[in-house]
Amino acid sequence: MTELEDRLERFETLTAECELIAKLATDSSKREFYLKLGDQYRQLAVDMRRAIATRTAA
Repeated sequence: MTELEDRLERFETLTAECELIAKLATDSSKREFYLKLGDQYRQLAVDMRRAIATRTAA
C-alpha cells in the first residue's frame, strides 16, 4: 500500500469515527462540530482518491 493509500484509509476511518461520535453526542454543539469535522475528512478522502487516480494515470 502506498503512502497516499495509507492516508486515504486514515481519512476514511476518521470520517467514520466523527460520524459515530456525532450520532452518539447528546450536546447539539458537539454533534454539529463532529459532523463538520467528518465532512472535512470526507473531502480530504475525495481529494486523496483524486491524487491517487492522477498518479495511477500518469
